[in-house]
Amino acid sequence: MEAAGTVKNHMANQDLIKSGPGPRTAFLEKADSQTIAETMVAFANTEGGTMIIGVDKDGEAVNKQIETEALEKALKDADDNCNPAIVIGNWEPVELEDEKTAYAVRVPRSIELHALTDGRVLIRSGIKNRPLGGQEILKLASAKSTGDFESEVVPGATKDDFSRKMIDEYLAKRAERSKRPYNGKIDDLLKEIGAVDSEGKPTVIGILLFSEYPQHWLPQSGVVFAKFVGKTPRGENGLAGYSRREELTGPLSKLIESTWNLIWSEMAVSAVVKGLEREETFEYPQFAVREAIVNAICHRDYRLKGRRIEVRMYSDRLEVISPGGLPGFITVENIVDEHFSRNPRIVNGLFQWGYIEELGLGIDRMMEVMQQAGHKPPSFDARPYSFAVTLYNAREKQAAPAWTRNTNHRQARALQYLRENGSITNREYRSLCQGVSAETLRLDLVDLVEQGILLKVGSKKGTYYILK
Repeated sequence: MEAAGTVKNHMANQDLIKSGPGPRTAFLEKADSQTIAETMVAFANTEGGTMIIGVDKDGEAVNKQIETEALEKALKDADDNCNPAIVIGNWEPVELEDEKTAYAVRVPRSIELHALTDGRVLIRSGIKNRPLGGQEILKLASAKSTGDFESEVVPGATKDDFSRKMIDEYLAKRAERSKRPYNGKIDDLLKEIGAVDSEGKPTVIGILLFSEYPQHWLPQSGVVFAKFVGKTPRGENGLAGYSRREELTGPLSKLIESTWNLIWSEMAVSAVVKGLEREETFEYPQFAVREAIVNAICHRDYRLKGRRIEVRMYSDRLEVISPGGLPGFITVENIVDEHFSRNPRIVNGLFQWGYIEELGLGIDRMMEVMQQAGHKPPSFDARPYSFAVTLYNAREKQAAPAWTRNTNHRQARALQYLRENGSITNREYRSLCQGVSAETLRLDLVDLVEQGILLKVGSKKGTYYILK
């Protein structure tokens, strides 16, 4: 049977080569990881397809034979360049004329929205991989079922597993935010927000929001907290270096509160006396910590069963690690300006609950409060299967001046760069804020000059800016 299947696949691949490139077939001359990644993303975002690697546009064998080791490396590098990762099958050799070999790699259609790590989203259009613009991306995202896992029915759960206390709390918070109480039927509301399906069966979001113990069905939905003595996880003699470790459970709203309270209890507090009043200074800005927690709980990939959210508290930093890479077309470079969630119903639920102040502005505000408190900006580490936010507790010797409150997140990044490097040019500013128009960045710098914060030096291509 296996031999017959191999022969069948080989014949199918030969037919693909004879038919030429198209919406579901791509001819690649070289094992180039960038081209492979672009084609993988394009196929996965549309109807899937097959890459034939080692032939020219006419389906003829290329002069230089591709080595299998080079192919394996290119496929691995290509996979690292896709966000989220794309599952492909094993490559298959295709015998060509002149005793040369090409390789067929099948890419399945994906239910997710895939992008390259630089943020580009592509689809397969005819024989080309076409990048999408902003509105096209949103349209494709809405057509994908990226957020559908939160709407899947939880096997074995019933509406009796919902806590009426949690539902009443949600209703009270929702009424407080919307300024009007909900007077309809509870069952209708649960269907409206996706907590149950059309047959009244609890969904993932329903269990996460309204069950007293969602971890019974979704053990990955908890949080693990660890406080370490030093700056590394390892202690003396190779032993674990943490002084406290807790496993937190409960519905999402309680999980946010219990995680925050635990960090709060371990957070260092100092005091300064201004005039006759004692003023407390916290190790980390409260908003930044809560935002990191809420983001992790809102946006983590709940399909990943083997890992919970991790909060690691070191002597010099706080790390919040969320399972699952950045969703869709979001990258570290555009995370402030672009917004897309794999769990839109969870986001809306926690927004109604009051844990999200204003949709889409959390990261922006987090960066601002860190800057105002004299800390350097948060760092973001995006990997294929995790995303980490790190807050550093070291403060600059002088507190951030009052005028930092009048700057936006891009300007704050420019000022941080100026403190570290002494000056900044338009080109350097553009490299800091990729994806933002040159005119917007020029106006940012003009505004800082008009505020008396920066001094413009030179003219035309020789222009640079220093702190005034």
